[in-house]
Amino acid sequence: MATLREIKGRIAGVKSTEKITKAMKMVAAAKLRRAESALFAARPYSWKLSEMMRHLAANSDLSENKLVAQREIKSVCIISVTADRGFCGAFNSNIIKATATQVREGYRDGGFSGTPKLIPIGKKGYDFFMKRKFEVMRGYPGIFHDLTIATAKRIVADIVRDYMDGSIDRVDIVYNEFKSIIHQRLVTEQFLPIPKETVSPSEKKFELEYIYEPGMDAILDTLLPRHLEYQMWRILLESNAAGEGARMAAMDNASENAGELISSLSLQYNKARQASITKELLEVVSGAEALRALS
Repeated sequence: MATLREIKGRIAGVKSTEKITKAMKMVAAAKLRRAESALFAARPYSWKLSEMMRHLAANSDLSENKLVAQREIKSVCIISVTADRGFCGAFNSNIIKATATQVREGYRDGGFSGTPKLIPIGKKGYDFFMKRKFEVMRGYPGIFHDLTIATAKRIVADIVRDYMDGSIDRVDIVYNEFKSIIHQRLVTEQFLPIPKETVSPSEKKFELEYIYEPGMDAILDTLLPRHLEYQMWRILLESNAAGEGARMAAMDNASENAGELISSLSLQYNKARQASITKELLEVVSGAEALRALS
């Protein structure tokens, strides 16, 4: 059985841990508010951009556009978006596990039998895949401490360059979509070529017909790369908000568990202390009785 000193030391240690987890929860909450604000500001623009693309696609021929046209798949790339830090529950491990499963089994039915290449975004995924036998094209660790749209543009520029020169024929992306503080949805979606449903003619009836200058095709050629950049920006914001939400929830659970453990240890300490006092009293009473018997 643990001594009173050992139990007291454990209580002090758990209390120190509880202070750290509560502080980390408060930091994650502050970062989450900023991440949510940026994400909610970006979503309407993304929706409006997609609506405009579908409107333009109704009167344009995209069959020859290299970013949209389907081609024979000889090389596949998977972008895996994790966080730069841990302490966020299963947030990173779920992404890594889904990416590894996609590498092993995701393209058997599509006729592609090769090994997909990886582009990990975020330090946790980058470190994991670099240490194991995965074919990593390049990585982007440490981007979430100062996340800007310029970062998204740089990532997309690198990916589009590889896609246009034929190094890769399809790009999928795996990330966590932010739903709420306690809920993130694991998403695997096609990034390149741009899915047909993204540029399918809109079924919405527009009351006004616009005159586009210099022309619908020219504007669409400009919007498609911008769509990819903003899609990547939205995904990074989704992952960042989801990661901070997962971290806040994990630290909240850790603080609750620490509180329960402190209560349990305090009860154990009080019982041990009571037993110790009772034992000392018995020893005093026994000694007194022995002296009385001798006298």
